[in-house]
Amino acid sequence: MWQWDWVVDVVGVLLVLALLLPIGLILRRRWISRRGTAFELSVNTRSGTSPRGWTLGLGRYQEDQLHWFRFFSLSWRPKRRFLRGDMEVVERRDPEGSEAYALYSGHVVVEFRTGRGPVQLAMSEPSLTALLAWLESAPPGRQSRRVV
Repeated sequence: MWQWDWVVDVVGVLLVLALLLPIGLILRRRWISRRGTAFELSVNTRSGTSPRGWTLGLGRYQEDQLHWFRFFSLSWRPKRRFLRGDMEVVERRDPEGSEAYALYSGHVVVEFRTGRGPVQLAMSEPSLTALLAWLESAPPGRQSRRVV
């Protein structure tokens, strides 16, 4: 009889964890959005048009940095940080082939050259406009990169 009690306890703990995980993801997203405007931003550090390497996430501007948070993570810290003065637009394109299924619907892909190497970002058209405006609006006296 004691064995069934143990099984019921384990199932109960698993159900509680299954409920807490989505609540944690929702609270984390609200916290990220509250500290600045957050937008859907996918990142790929591989080159080419393969769907491999794309990771869904959220972007948020913080002074001279673009912070990127993985979507399915409980970490409160950004996974990547992109410096404004270190980003240069190389190419803009629509997702190609099966790559379109790995990204949010309606997103465009922009390839950047950074100090850490090339990186591809995928975002909506309005978010791209905001990103380009943010890149162009570096404070006076700071090194600004040319946007193609």
